[in-house]
Amino acid sequence: MTFGSPPPTAARPPQRSRARKLIPLAVAAWAVLEIWLLILVGEAAGGLTVLALLAAGVLLGSVVIKRAGRRAWERLARTVQAAENPAAAPAGRESSGNGLMMLGGLLIMIPGLLSDAAGLLCLFPPTRALLRKTFERRLTRRAGYAPGSLGDAFEQARMHRPDGKVVPGEVIRDDEPPAPRHDGPQLPH
Repeated sequence: MTFGSPPPTAARPPQRSRARKLIPLAVAAWAVLEIWLLILVGEAAGGLTVLALLAAGVLLGSVVIKRAGRRAWERLARTVQAAENPAAAPAGRESSGNGLMMLGGLLIMIPGLLSDAAGLLCLFPPTRALLRKTFERRLTRRAGYAPGSLGDAFEQARMHRPDGKVVPGEVIRDDEPPAPRHDGPQLPH
């Protein structure tokens, strides 16, 4: 017999979303399709050709990722320099696309022909711009605010309450004894 706590109830496991159920199936189907395509190419052109394609994909993907990383680092250095010296700030807004370039390099490095095709779509400027606009539109629609905007920052900082009010303060627990303070005056014992 326990006092003060409610009796345990039979807890149902939380329901998985439809996407969480289908993602493992989609990944498995993708892997089977990649293997099947590599077998077809191997039968048509030979095993050494498949090995050369896979090695070239790893090399090309690593070069793309290295280049995109270097561009991101240079852009960060220019941004920091412009923050220190506003007169030296660049006049126009430059398009980065480094995230999609890195994703494209990673997809090219993954063994398989479909992942290579998806990686190449992330690398070509027209398709990269189309993918970027599509991702931004979906993120904006889902979040309600443009990514990186001031409204997005306030939305992330707000507590998850229905009214959205944030009360600044300090949490003091009654079940813990107060910690001794070392910065205040010491009382005689």
